[in-house]
Amino acid sequence: MNASSTRASRRTRTLAWGAVPVLALTALVSMDHVPGTDIALTVPYAAEGPGPMFDTLGEVEGTPVVEIDGASVDDTAGELRMTTVSVRSNMTLAQALGRWLTTDDTLVPVEQVFPPNLNPEEIEQLNRQAFTSSEAAATVAAMNHLGRPVEIAVVDVLPDSAATGRIEPEDVIVGVDGSDVDKPGQVQELVRAKQPGDQITLELRRGGERVSEVIELGANPQDEKIPMLGVLMGSQPTDGVDVNFNLQDIGGPSAGMIFSLAVIDKLSDGELNAGRKVAGTGTIAEDGTVGPIGGIGHKVRAAAADGVELFLAPAANCDQAVSGNDDSDMVIARVNTLDEAITAMADFGAGRDVATCS
Repeated sequence: MNASSTRASRRTRTLAWGAVPVLALTALVSMDHVPGTDIALTVPYAAEGPGPMFDTLGEVEGTPVVEIDGASVDDTAGELRMTTVSVRSNMTLAQALGRWLTTDDTLVPVEQVFPPNLNPEEIEQLNRQAFTSSEAAATVAAMNHLGRPVEIAVVDVLPDSAATGRIEPEDVIVGVDGSDVDKPGQVQELVRAKQPGDQITLELRRGGERVSEVIELGANPQDEKIPMLGVLMGSQPTDGVDVNFNLQDIGGPSAGMIFSLAVIDKLSDGELNAGRKVAGTGTIAEDGTVGPIGGIGHKVRAAAADGVELFLAPAANCDQAVSGNDDSDMVIARVNTLDEAITAMADFGAGRDVATCS
């Protein structure tokens, strides 16, 4: 064998040997656990990206997204879309790198999305609570805008909570510690003024009877210093109107503003969105205040890519909403309240200047 062939042989052996760690690494980054063990190999990051959008004036699987019974519902036109963010977790290194390199997803520490001290069932429960509270606040805000009275209905009782066995679904809460209440936020405020272990007296309407329950408050699983009653509360109009939000597997409070606008549009004359293609996001308080949310950049880009004309963004999210959206013709309106969102749609439909994020 000459020197040239010897070098070639050495080179071949070197390359062949070097391929072993590369193949091993490729397998390692693709596995979610060490073979033969329960040791996880997933990365401590979650990928956030655009999620599906739902027209709250339309239907999902043949059922209205916002369903109203007990009142005349006005015809609607155009669209009023709620926007979402998809979250992927439990990713291998290869999957995380793939999302980072080939998509517009954002990688964030997983604890920003899922509290580290909670199991999946507890996280799902908290997301459900947030979504239910958002629906209740949306109903109250809409009824306040329309001048309709409301009352507090118990939607569900959390298992193994202070309310278990004492409060029942469909109970109506009419008083707390001698004070009359008609909004879920009032009950939450009175509960939070206490400490875990304190007693609270609830006046309930159950069927045709009035019932009084004295309950010892529990503790929030996320923070044992925060008192917890353990009920999911909704709001229902007292004039026979029944509002239901028919979306499943959606968590969090960010649909509140859009839900409230859809209720108002269906229960008032004319088209709130001027028949245009509108989307938006933001939490809603019972007094109509619109609050900030996470992941708005993904929501804005998804809406712009799908031809939405006007996007309603919480004022506190304006900087993130306009970042990277320079090439779109979509107007991004800046809103602090439910009334400002309604004004933005009216101005846009009439061709007037809109208060924008800029």
